Amino acid sequence: MKNLLGLVIFGCILTSSVALAEPSLIVVFPQTNYQTSAQKIFFLGTAPPNGQVLINSKPINRSKAGHFSPSFPLQLGENLFTVRHQNQELQIKVTRLNTSPELPQGLAFAKNSLTPAADIARLPGEIICFSAIAPPNANVSVKLANQTIALSPQPQQAQLPSNLAALTGQNQPHAQSSVGKYEGCITLQQPDPAFSSLIYGNNIISGAVVPDSIKEVDLGQPQFQLTLNGKTITQPGTGKIQILSKAQLPVSEVTVESGVARTGPSTDYSRLTPLPKGTRATVTGREGEWLRLDYGAWINSQETRILPGAIPPQTIIRSVGYRQLPDVTEIVFPLQVPVPVSVQQSEQALALTLYNTTAQTDIIRLDDDPLISRLDWQQETPEQVKYTFNLKKAQQWGYKLRYDGTTLVLALRHPPKIGNTKRKPLANFKIVLDPGHGGKESGASGPTGYLEKDVNLVVSKLLRDELLKLGATVVMTREDDKEVSLVERQAIINQEEPAIALSIHHNSLPDNGDAEKTKGFGTFWYHPQAHNLAIFLQNYVVKNLGRPSYGVFWNNLALTRPSAAPSVLLELGFMSNPDEFEQVVNPEEQKKMAYAIAQGITEWFRSVR
Repeated sequence: MKNLLGLVIFGCILTSSVALAEPSLIVVFPQTNYQTSAQKIFFLGTAPPNGQVLINSKPINRSKAGHFSPSFPLQLGENLFTVRHQNQELQIKVTRLNTSPELPQGLAFAKNSLTPAADIARLPGEIICFSAIAPPNANVSVKLANQTIALSPQPQQAQLPSNLAALTGQNQPHAQSSVGKYEGCITLQQPDPAFSSLIYGNNIISGAVVPDSIKEVDLGQPQFQLTLNGKTITQPGTGKIQILSKAQLPVSEVTVESGVARTGPSTDYSRLTPLPKGTRATVTGREGEWLRLDYGAWINSQETRILPGAIPPQTIIRSVGYRQLPDVTEIVFPLQVPVPVSVQQSEQALALTLYNTTAQTDIIRLDDDPLISRLDWQQETPEQVKYTFNLKKAQQWGYKLRYDGTTLVLALRHPPKIGNTKRKPLANFKIVLDPGHGGKESGASGPTGYLEKDVNLVVSKLLRDELLKLGATVVMTREDDKEVSLVERQAIINQEEPAIALSIHHNSLPDNGDAEKTKGFGTFWYHPQAHNLAIFLQNYVVKNLGRPSYGVFWNNLALTRPSAAPSVLLELGFMSNPDEFEQVVNPEEQKKMAYAIAQGITEWFRSVR
């Protein structure tokens, strides 16, 4: 499968369906003029079984049906490949891009190498670092508000591969030359008379304090200076730098249903517990369009609004209430203002942390509950309260967070009701099935050009039929070849609140994966409530079908992220493996796979009663 919209992972094969009117040589991937930064690449395609297929005059291995996916090393720059089968020949050019920064020639900074690259704002006392790439043996410095910061040459550093490297077992760091990289840092002066000076505007004012009326201090753009062989150039940075006033920090409010909180100021950083709509937090830093919130997380400013004149949100919490509904227990936290929260699931417990909150709690009522055995709380820091729900059973069935005004509501779902008939063991169970991709989102491709979206739908319908026989209620996110957005798929799970949700996919590899040798069934989970289901289905299918195991992965995917139910993404096999692809498209094997998954689901429900 592919990762164009973050739905799933790593499919790098982009192709449209290929009609096989008559036997012919087909290379589905890579297309000619393909560009990659990988050190090697696999060729995916097919040809009639008779005769050899040669790539650059080298015979390659093929499956019984004639499919192939050999890998070849790439040199930097252009790589020309000739693929031949009998009297057919294809020319394919693959360009390997150099990911190492190019050292400039002569008196110049490397293109786009000056950082910070975006406007940033920080609190007084924080460190801001600057970097540039320039010729070796140069003198590099930055001038900021009449201060000069020397940038020093940096020693060799380790370069980390992308997250996708974990999927190919090649996730070890490797050394990268730092020749030409210069870095230096400065501490923004504290607005306090104890410090000798304070940067204010474009001047240094000795012994000054930022007046309360000053919202922030604009230091302007840093000016980078490079001196080499007696010649000097100056180049402005692309981002401005500001110092925020602690006395007048802005307050933001989340305006979307689920604000995406992250560990850093870009989508490259890991996700944290989403912030419910209405959450308020003080902004303690900015970087481009990202805001740093007072409890440490970052959020995109497009998901928030600034509340003019609002003071930093702080709340006390007193009694905690609850209401027991037919299928859910709602815990009610009355607050003075909606504050940031985080959730952490563990074995037989769920912990909720409230930030910018101080407890005045003396009484909590919680009668005997079908889910919760006990509720404990602790003031972990002066402004952070943690509530721990000790649960009666290890398996958790989903939760939702929302603000009703200033009151936080945590809804914990009860276990689904078990059917009483042996013939219909899944009666009363609702299951959401998500056939991955669809419409213009084709997913991965097999060596013949057969698309993942199509086989996902075929197997999902077979699985649906098996689950219906067992008495389950099944909701499909799509039943034909149409595009359904990731947000729409997630919304279906949140609205339907099924017992479990399964997303059905078939796999592929990054460019440098070994497509000939990589095969197998794999499962992906995100919330701990889905871990047991992922492990169980992985072991059940591998054992009962005799399939190789690709593995079980924690993965931050759109269809594993819904917290309303245990949600698992299944990779049933590799489209990019010539032999496994023949199983993937075999109607009898598809039926066996659907039957095995349905039986595995049934056995898992029995195991967690």
